[in-house]
Amino acid sequence: MNNNLLYLIALKCIPLVGDIVARRLIETTGDASAVFSMPEEKLEKIAGLTPKTIRMIKENRTQALKRAETEIEFIQKHKIECISSFDDNYPARLKHCLDAPLFLFYRGSAPVESTYMTAVVGTRKSTVYGRKMTEQLVSGLNLSGMTIVSGLAYGIDTVAHQTAVDQGIPTIGVMAHGFKHLYPEENRKLATQMLKNGGLMTEFLSDELPEKQNFPIRNRIIAGMADAVVVVEAQSKGGALITAEIANSYSRDVFTIPGRVDDQKSRGCNWLIRTQRATLIESAEHLKYFMNWTQAEKPQVRQVRMEVLLDAGAQTVYDYLHEHGEKSIDSICNELGISINSAAMILLELEFQGVIAALPGKRYRLKYI
Repeated sequence: MNNNLLYLIALKCIPLVGDIVARRLIETTGDASAVFSMPEEKLEKIAGLTPKTIRMIKENRTQALKRAETEIEFIQKHKIECISSFDDNYPARLKHCLDAPLFLFYRGSAPVESTYMTAVVGTRKSTVYGRKMTEQLVSGLNLSGMTIVSGLAYGIDTVAHQTAVDQGIPTIGVMAHGFKHLYPEENRKLATQMLKNGGLMTEFLSDELPEKQNFPIRNRIIAGMADAVVVVEAQSKGGALITAEIANSYSRDVFTIPGRVDDQKSRGCNWLIRTQRATLIESAEHLKYFMNWTQAEKPQVRQVRMEVLLDAGAQTVYDYLHEHGEKSIDSICNELGISINSAAMILLELEFQGVIAALPGKRYRLKYI
């Protein structure tokens, strides 16, 4: 049994210890196992822990370890991988989100990360129009290195996954429950098909049910794993809009397909466009254009280094772009070990100074002559 994994899972089994608190505990103690032997007086010295959280840790350590042992037995039996945020194969795009899950359970045949990652989301009560546009969108994204991410829910999610399966495009379904359950039950056959050229993912322990509050929580994984989030059809409220809002907070590109102004099922999409929270697209070609997704070789250009006064953080980013050329914000975060929020602020400042150029798809390069 992997002791480090045991303690990581046990840490999340303690009430009031979420991903952010768990990560703070590990960063402070140096190891998840230390939390389970640390006296209360030392826990009290850790910044950000409330007295109630400290009490929960003290009272639930033994029970949490037992539950973690049961979970590890389950995932080993069913060949489910547990990827912690400290592992190299944890999705790099997601890793730099402040509230990223401490670990992910994954079962599938495709890597959890690829060159291009597109999240396709929308209403459960989809229309013929919404289903048609989803099919056309996903079919048109048949690029080498593309993965379609969605939530395995009714409606648009189902169509996105099924079209990807039919087109041979890897697709990952992010579930709002543990692996002992499958919701909706009608998608069981689809889920089985996805395992052959994609996978299923969740942050929830195996026995956790598809409860209402879990769905907005899992949406941050869908948003965080993707380069681009496309809302195909959405009402004025719902999970698709939550995913879009989270994606914007993560500095992801958000797109939506417009609908009729009198169509209730498109009100959310039209609102995203009207409030400039999403870019209007009508096809996969539009998405590929805005994201600068091309597999043709780009012409080489000559780069000239500019003499500018930069602080240490900005200088590090500048030097990285000078050495490596055009890069995405995720690559910058991953290679330099900085959060996506810090990177976004630095890149914005460099853009204001005229040092870098912002390209489609959240990519950046130094300005050339």
